[in-house]
Formats: sequence, structure tokens, C-alpha cells
Amino acid sequence: MTEWNETKCGFIAILGAPNVGKSTLVNRLVGAKVSIVSPKVQTTRTRVLGICIENAAQLIFIDTPGVFAPKRRLDRAMVASAWGGVADADSVLLMIDATRGLDADCTIILKKLQEQKKTCMLAINKIDLVDKQKLLALAERLNETGLFSDIYMISAETGDGVSDLLARLVDNAGPGPWMYPEDQISDMPSRLLAAEITREKLYLQLHQELPYATTVETEGWEERDDGSVTISQIIFVEKPGQKAIVLGKGGSKIKTIGESSRRELTDLFGRPVHVKLFVKVREKWGDDPERFRDWGLDFNA
Repeated sequence: MTEWNETKCGFIAILGAPNVGKSTLVNRLVGAKVSIVSPKVQTTRTRVLGICIENAAQLIFIDTPGVFAPKRRLDRAMVASAWGGVADADSVLLMIDATRGLDADCTIILKKLQEQKKTCMLAINKIDLVDKQKLLALAERLNETGLFSDIYMISAETGDGVSDLLARLVDNAGPGPWMYPEDQISDMPSRLLAAEITREKLYLQLHQELPYATTVETEGWEERDDGSVTISQIIFVEKPGQKAIVLGKGGSKIKTIGESSRRELTDLFGRPVHVKLFVKVREKWGDDPERFRDWGLDFNA
């Protein structure tokens, strides 16, 4: 590691509406998967730290849950966590989906930033999917708010514009010691990360509202003599009918989910992983304070 008097360090909160690409960007900046991704909104439920080393700078990205108009207790806790990440950060990067523009969720965020008199950076994402003239018009409208010190056009998916954004974030980082070892890429415990990977597979395999009625908990972690690990997880659902859907005909769905999770966890941990999945009904798990503690969310938000 470089000497402390030469190093820079900064906490950057990635803020935005659900499904604008925050987790995809954090994973790209870190160079590894630290936050789960799916096409469904509200995939990220808690704050995730992704840690990136660029030259002498350590950048700690806070991947926050998407900000939207909350309806449930879990929704409120997720939104509160996002704004908590903003309060804790040295700087804020707002992401906006170019294909959606200034929608209702984006308007909510802009209004709150104006109330807080918060200046931040802006990344307009998914530029590969939008006409250039539309992009320029959107950037001009956002620039007129006076909220943004810098505006970047990026594609978190393809990497377009990300290197320029990263260079600016390095420039903005203040002098100071690194907060984490240089080989650490996230603060998420392995048990929780394993549960999140399986939950991602649920989101990809299940349809409509069912993924939002599920959660995953790592119940067991057995280190084996051959260097592999057996991870036992419980998928909680809210109703008996949902359990049957998650299991699938003859257990086919749960087998597919488990195999997909096993492959990714094996790559992620760099060793053989065995995944055992069980499905249990727990009504109103979304009102269980213990679940909120596991996610680092405020039950009373």
C-alpha cells in the first residue's frame, strides 16, 4: 500500500430511482460482483459497500436501495437507508435512466436534494438506448436545476463513459488513509452475500410480484475437508401457494435456482460450493424486526 500521506479516500453514495443501474455501475467500478442485479425494480434492499482502488485513491461506493414512493414497512426502510447513505457519504452521484428521463421517482429525488441544498454529480445512464438529441435535451433540463457540479453520459452495462467518471471521482477524493485493506472489495459478510446471490436467482426465475414476497436466509455454513463449503439456505415465502411455485413441478424450479446460485457462488468464492435450499412459509416476514437487522435496515423508519 502507498504511504498514508500520499493516499486519497472517499465515500461516494450512488443515489437513484429503482432499476436505473446503480448496482451495475458499482459492480463495474469495483471490477467484481458485490451487489446483485436483476431487471426487476427494488432488487437492492440494503446499503452495499463496493471498494475500488484507482492509483493512490480508495473509493468506497455506497450502493443504495432505489428511492421511490414507499407503501410497505420494508419500502420505507429501504428509502430511509438510501437517504442515510447520502448523509454518510463525502459526495453523491445521482444516476438517472436516460430511457425514463424525469419520471415521478426522479422528481421526488430532485425535490429532496433541493430541500437539502445538496450539490452532487450526475450520471445519465443507458445512453446506448436513447437518441443523442433526447440525451442532450435531458442533460440541459437537469443542468438547469443547479444541483449538479458535473454531468456524465454513461452506459454502466457497456462501460461507455465510465472511465471518465471514475477519473473525476478520483480527483474529487480527499487526502487521507485507506479505510479498508487493498484486497477487500466489499463489507458484506459472506453468508449475507450468498443469500443475496440466491435471491437474485429468485428474481430472475420468478415472475410478477412473487419475488417481492420472498427472502433468503443463510442458515448453515459448513467448511469441508476437501476445501469446499456447503451453504444451507432457507427461502421464506408468505403463503403456501407461493411455496409450490418456488419449488416447481417435481422440484424443478428450486433445482434450477440452486444450480444457478451454486455456479455463481463457486466463481465468486473461488472454490467448490454446494447449495442446499429449503422453502418455508413465514407469513408477514416483511414485518419481522430480525430480518431488518440482518439487512442493516431501520425497522421503525
